[in-house]
Amino acid sequence: MCLKTVGRISTYWAIQLIAWTTTSLYWGLSAFFSGTFIWKMGIADLILDVIIGIALTHMYRNFALKKSWNKLSLKSLVPRLAISVLVLSLFYMLLIIGKLYLVRFVFLKSSPVSFIIFLKATQLQVFITGTRLMAIWLLAYHLYHYSRLEIETVRENARLSLIMKEAQLNNLSAQLNPHFFFNSLNNIKFLILENPDSARRAIDLLSELLRNSLNKNVERVIPLMEEMDLVMDYLELEKIRFEERLQTKIETSVNLSKHLILPLSIQTLVENAIKHGIEKRKRGGFITVKVEKENNFIKISVQNSGKLSTEISGSCIGLSNLKERLFLQYNGNASFEIAEMNDDTVLATILLPAK
Repeated sequence: MCLKTVGRISTYWAIQLIAWTTTSLYWGLSAFFSGTFIWKMGIADLILDVIIGIALTHMYRNFALKKSWNKLSLKSLVPRLAISVLVLSLFYMLLIIGKLYLVRFVFLKSSPVSFIIFLKATQLQVFITGTRLMAIWLLAYHLYHYSRLEIETVRENARLSLIMKEAQLNNLSAQLNPHFFFNSLNNIKFLILENPDSARRAIDLLSELLRNSLNKNVERVIPLMEEMDLVMDYLELEKIRFEERLQTKIETSVNLSKHLILPLSIQTLVENAIKHGIEKRKRGGFITVKVEKENNFIKISVQNSGKLSTEISGSCIGLSNLKERLFLQYNGNASFEIAEMNDDTVLATILLPAK
């Protein structure tokens, strides 16, 4: 049932051989102590019993894997198991009775009764035995896979939770680092004298950003609308800092309330665009955020003035965490790409399944 190897044989085949050999030996010992035991017949019975048991269960295993039964819910799997046990038991009955009749015919050189009479006399007992054996094997097989699936699910959930916490702390740290925080406070300080309304607005935006980072982003996914609200607050605060050096544009063509997204995902792209693009240019530049539907995906793109540096494309913690979170949350069905365009801009794109 497992694909790990033990020496030169896989664990699955080792378990198959041990289990069916043990079962056949038990029957052989029962026959031995009954007083009427022929060694050649006993050895032939043992070998053929092992072959029949392994053949039937291995055929079922291949069929179950092909039909992806290991991924079914318990409610969907139970009726399939019941039917499979009956079918396997029927085949087991026919093969075992045929084997018993053939072995006795070969070694005893005669058959006291016809095969039909022999079948009718032994079918119920052999069918019940087959049902018991096949039910035990199928239950053990699927319980093993369910236990593995449960362990992997718990492990993936723990890993995802840990990465999300790390991403949240990294983004919160970036918002509170001295460069960002003191620049914002200095802007607010000068605005208090020159433009008190803008100063009050900047304080509101800064407090809202911090509150969102602390309170909202503990969830695994949030409505796309909430993420866009956070991005707009962040860009508005940065516009107060950069003034005419920063031009922003936001375009959306989908219903933002109907779709969910990882928290701080778009904000991470915008923050990187500010830090590695706008901030490094004397004349500043622009940032365009676009959300649209493309085939069966939600396409989110952030384009900004600047060039793609090695720091952004290779070792940026925020983007690495974003890739990992997207992979885990959407089981590899989401994607993230960042590339330098010909018009001296950088384009970052997220594709999410439109569910």
